[in-house]
Amino acid sequence: MPAGTMFAKFKSTNVAAATATQSVADGNPITQYFEIGKPVACAGPELVWRIHDAYRKSDNKECSVFIFEKKIAEKLHKPRRKETITELLKSSVKTLERFRHPRILQIYHTVEESADTLAFASEPIFASLSNVLAFHESKTYETTNVTPAAGGAAAAAAQAQAAANTLPQRPAHAKEYNFLDMELKYGFLQLTEALAYLHYSGHVIHRNVCPSSILITKRGIWKLAGMEYVERMNENDLNSSIPCPPWSNRVSKMAQPNLDFMAPETQSTSKCSLLSDMFSLGMVICAVFNNGRPLIQAGNSTSNYAKQMESLDDLVHKLMPRLPIALQEATSRMASRDATARPTAQLLQLIKYFIDTPINALKFLDVVNMKDTQQKSQFYKTTLIEAMPLIPRKLWWQNIWPMLKSEINNNEVLAAVLQPVMLFVQEATHAEYDTLMSATMKIIYNTPKSIQASVTILENLHLIIEKTKPEDVTTDIMPMLFYSFDGSTIQVQSAAVVAVANVFDSIDELSIRRMVLPKVKMVFEKNITDPKIVQNVLMCIERVMDRMERAQVMDEVLPLLANIRIPDPDIIMRTVRIYHKLFVDKTYGLTVETMATNVLPLLIPHTVNPALNFEQYCYLLEVLQQMLEAIDRQQRNKLKLDNLSMASPERHRTLRHQFSTDNMNAPPFNIPNLRIDQRKTSSAEDMARKNSGGSGMLGGWWFGCSPSSPDSNFLRVGNVFPNRRLSDNTLMTPKIRIAPSCASSPGGTPGSGLPTRRHSSIGPQERRGSTINLSPPTLARSMIKSPLLYSQKQGGSMPNTSSSVPFLLSSSMQSIRSRRQSTVLSSGPLGSGSGLLQQLGSGMVRQLTSVSGTVSPVPLLRVNGTRNSLSHSHSSVRKCPSLNITFSQ
Repeated sequence: MPAGTMFAKFKSTNVAAATATQSVADGNPITQYFEIGKPVACAGPELVWRIHDAYRKSDNKECSVFIFEKKIAEKLHKPRRKETITELLKSSVKTLERFRHPRILQIYHTVEESADTLAFASEPIFASLSNVLAFHESKTYETTNVTPAAGGAAAAAAQAQAAANTLPQRPAHAKEYNFLDMELKYGFLQLTEALAYLHYSGHVIHRNVCPSSILITKRGIWKLAGMEYVERMNENDLNSSIPCPPWSNRVSKMAQPNLDFMAPETQSTSKCSLLSDMFSLGMVICAVFNNGRPLIQAGNSTSNYAKQMESLDDLVHKLMPRLPIALQEATSRMASRDATARPTAQLLQLIKYFIDTPINALKFLDVVNMKDTQQKSQFYKTTLIEAMPLIPRKLWWQNIWPMLKSEINNNEVLAAVLQPVMLFVQEATHAEYDTLMSATMKIIYNTPKSIQASVTILENLHLIIEKTKPEDVTTDIMPMLFYSFDGSTIQVQSAAVVAVANVFDSIDELSIRRMVLPKVKMVFEKNITDPKIVQNVLMCIERVMDRMERAQVMDEVLPLLANIRIPDPDIIMRTVRIYHKLFVDKTYGLTVETMATNVLPLLIPHTVNPALNFEQYCYLLEVLQQMLEAIDRQQRNKLKLDNLSMASPERHRTLRHQFSTDNMNAPPFNIPNLRIDQRKTSSAEDMARKNSGGSGMLGGWWFGCSPSSPDSNFLRVGNVFPNRRLSDNTLMTPKIRIAPSCASSPGGTPGSGLPTRRHSSIGPQERRGSTINLSPPTLARSMIKSPLLYSQKQGGSMPNTSSSVPFLLSSSMQSIRSRRQSTVLSSGPLGSGSGLLQQLGSGMVRQLTSVSGTVSPVPLLRVNGTRNSLSHSHSSVRKCPSLNITFSQ
């Protein structure tokens, strides 16, 4: 028969038997307390205990129910043996109840007996180690290829039959399960701790440490059971040996320990000690790494056992490469036939193989119920959080999550338990969360919580919503969030504000406007001086304001910002970011009036806040500049439009000319240090009549005017007074008022510097300064091309073209008289100052005023075929109409 067919037959037979057993269990009194489900595993001597999933009726607590059918013992054909097996199994359950330890199977309900069954309840069991190893063993045989012999089909059939006969018996509920390295390490440590407890606290020897006595809970914890053959130790000497019966063919195998894992001294000397249990543990470790097959497979035969025991050392040596290096030495010593070479359970716990941070965390988790509240809290908040990244995810759900679930209803440690729970939420897939965590999280939402527990939930609410179904968010999470704002503690209110900022995308706009903003504003008003809460409020507003209406932002958010008086840099920066967001996003409609009256007065004082760093200051200043530029643009455009609406022609004139000296009515002022002396002198007209000879005619002809013209005799005094300067021929008044000159006038000196002017009678080395620029505008280039023609058209003489002609030449007339003789009269290419050129150079000029207000330059003169320029070509004159006087330079 093929191996697969044989295993299928075994499985179908045992499943049918399990169904029959379930119906028989209905008569057992244990059914009054437990709801019994399907069978999932088997354990005990010859796997006589059938393990069923169950729930306790009183509190729906998950558990497992062990059922033994008495009719199995009827196969022994001896009624006394049947009673012996029944009593042996009952005593083993009572022994388990007596030994309470995290590594010993925990009994929920004592053994109950009926006419057909024995039953008891324990903590939830996944399978026995025998079930799991049987799967690996059967898998190994199934994958083994049987090579046909040369003898043909008959020989091949005989070989297959022989191979089938050597196959070990497979349990009915073998479990497909693959161990992680950490699971094996932790499982071996748990068995070691169980034996240490039995040896040094219980003072007993187990005598049957084998895979069928080791149970694996649904949390992945390895529990030691099978107390049918426990022997008391010598109280005086725990290391001494005690008598014990060897394995015998005359006794039922159900009533004896497993021969494949029995210590050799028990079989050879009928004595055992605590080191005998260590040999059995060593053989279990070897079986795990040998694909589920024990090194000794005696087949309930003492002779086979003795033969295989002789080659045990070689089998152990060949198996060592499969074991972890840190475990090899300890295992080889435990599997030694010499009892003195074996380590005790206490020493075995100290080997390097078991020193591991994740293992220590899992160890504490198994005994956490025995710790006080402070120790629990410290473990959940610190130790477990640090160890979880090193623990495989399989053990997260198998070992850690069930323990965390059991602590949910403990309000004293709930806040600490929620720390690793949030890590589970963050790392869980959506399927894992829906299947394994959703129901538990709903309990947390609706359970009264401490302040710290509420804060932990709210701070991690965004992680929870990410994994929760939308309908559950609306029905379970949002009510809890809104209710948190009504709490009386600042911590919960602040955490609620942070939660809103983190999950605002999951909140509908109506709830934000009607629920969130009023509650956030209420929290702010109650804690307006708390920097942390104010900062959280600003963060919340910054994130949710995009989903608010414009009117709500302007009516509620702006007044809230105006009430912030905390000069903390982070708070200032958040405030500035909100204002900048309102300014940049035009949908909010932040007007320049609001910026100027409500925003800038609040932000500008922060520019001198010493707490701001350089980057914060630069950002603040940048925002202020943007706002000021916006105000400037708005106001400039508004003023320009207002100016265009005016009817006056002044709107067409440029700003520069509107404020020139010709267009403004400046108040008169007195020039300091100016003294005007009155003296008797002849007027310009009298001097002109005395010199009305030929020189006047020539001058009139030259300058294009008639000698009878009144202007022809204007200041013509050079012929009569050759050594007299033109500035002396002046009629003075006691006081002269002069309008200020515009800096923008052509030819003027910009700024506040003193312009340099030159008198017609002094050389270039003698210059005088003035604080007022009174120079006339320059003549256009087109007017310079034909100066003589231009002067004739104007009916006057050619003026001087100095670049700077002041109204006043000196502060004292006495200083004018003391000047030396004019250079025009004493120098020049024609020699001494007499004749025509002397008269021309003596200052016989008139002011030519053009339409544009400029003065025509002096042209070049031809005398006797030679072109000469006037030596005073850089001189100029200006008339003061109010006094009927002219100043010459």
